[in-house]
Amino acid sequence: MIGKISRVPLREVWKHEAYDLTKWLQDNIDVLNNVLDLNLSNPEREQSAGSFNIDIVAEDEAGQPVIIENQLEKSDHDHLGKVITYLVAMGAKTAIWIVSTPRPEHIAAITWLNESSAANFYLLKIEAIQIDDSVPAPLLTVIVGPSEEGKGVGKAKKEMAERYLIREKFWAQLLETSNQKTKLHSNISPTQHNWLGTGAGIQGLSYNYSIRKNEAQVELYIDRGKEKDEQNKEIFDSLLKNKIEIEKVFGGTLIWQKLEVKRACRISNIITAGGYRNNTDQWPNIHEEMIESMVQLEKALKPQLSNIKL
Repeated sequence: MIGKISRVPLREVWKHEAYDLTKWLQDNIDVLNNVLDLNLSNPEREQSAGSFNIDIVAEDEAGQPVIIENQLEKSDHDHLGKVITYLVAMGAKTAIWIVSTPRPEHIAAITWLNESSAANFYLLKIEAIQIDDSVPAPLLTVIVGPSEEGKGVGKAKKEMAERYLIREKFWAQLLETSNQKTKLHSNISPTQHNWLGTGAGIQGLSYNYSIRKNEAQVELYIDRGKEKDEQNKEIFDSLLKNKIEIEKVFGGTLIWQKLEVKRACRISNIITAGGYRNNTDQWPNIHEEMIESMVQLEKALKPQLSNIKL
């Protein structure tokens, strides 16, 4: 025969959170070890952390403190705050939060903490079950825990955020220097994107700067919209007819991209001096080359653009 599993209300098994559930966890730390594949030892109850008392403080294999906070109710903001506060107060690197019902916002919060910090956070759901009329038994389920994948995601997010800030700083310094030499981008503010641009005097045409990790680019970008796709190619072809003269004024070879599979076209020059990942003390040289290239690009293209009839 096969028995039937049923849930037992937690308060029927552990009537009081501190006196019953916490005491049971202290006496049965091996249950927690089996679920989390940890090796916790020496659990002590009601450890002081300033004006607070931590439910349980155990030790990991390295002898480092591990915070354990438990609830017989749904997860709440108060206990989330306690978990973080206790972790910091005890100088711990691992925190375990056990609740009857984990709320979605707290699952998301613990996930974020695992991604964003060096500490390890576990969120567990506790239930009491019995088979037919057996003695109730605990059922602990890991809802969220640390993982290499999660740490990797957190690292990637951090790098992305840093990238945005670095690019904004790069653009701010470039514009400060640029405004001393040309008014072309004088009304443009720094951005966190990998490009910034200004109009070239014809709707849909812009003089753009763009940066990557190790190189930069200046360009005339031609995109008058989906309904004027043919005009993009016409403008490009008109400029291409004067390629020799344009490059002579520019002072070098340009990259001519009609981009047949796209509606846009571009005429550009690659700056190999570096990009936003270079040391900041190298940025002035990169900026100088970018600005000089942009000034020459406008000088070469402006007379040709004034002759275009649409």
